Amino acid sequence: MSNCILFIDGENFLHKVEEVLSGTRKSGVKEQLGNINLDQLFELPLKGLKVSRKVFYAAKLHSHPETQKKSEELIKLQRKLRNNLVKQGFEFVIAGNVRAQKVGQRVVFREKGVDVRIAVDMVSFACDKKLDTVILCSSDSDLQPAISEVKRRNAEVIYLGFENNPNKGLAYTTDRTILLRNSEIIEACGGKKK
Repeated sequence: MSNCILFIDGENFLHKVEEVLSGTRKSGVKEQLGNINLDQLFELPLKGLKVSRKVFYAAKLHSHPETQKKSEELIKLQRKLRNNLVKQGFEFVIAGNVRAQKVGQRVVFREKGVDVRIAVDMVSFACDKKLDTVILCSSDSDLQPAISEVKRRNAEVIYLGFENNPNKGLAYTTDRTILLRNSEIIEACGGKKK
């Protein structure tokens, strides 16, 4: 039996989906992210692949005094997303943190640690022969060394990217590339198919 595992870099994925949705809607983009139907989104692009495990990696959100209201909204959205994805059969793994940093007069939030956890999981599963195929949904080029190591251990690696601005480095490093269409993303978020 083939072990095919889907690894989703959650923060990266949500940012890319938000870019697509922002081009189609004036408001409600954040709310739609919590309701995304990933099974629907991945059904056609991953047709023919029997995915045995689906893992969505997210960073732990922390409340920040200068952005208390925004922090609470994001934490609430993450809970909603988690519950939605668990109902769809996804594992929701908290890996890393989103931390606030003061840059001049602004507070900037940076996610750290998710890509490291994905890399460690991919390589350790490949070493333990717990997978034959990796489907990597991320646009983070930092994952290229892990991809090379997984391939060295005779596992296939598929890059699942976005038609708007695919990562050329990941497409080059992986065995094959599948791109999600904007229309598929919009439909999976409750929008109308064009």
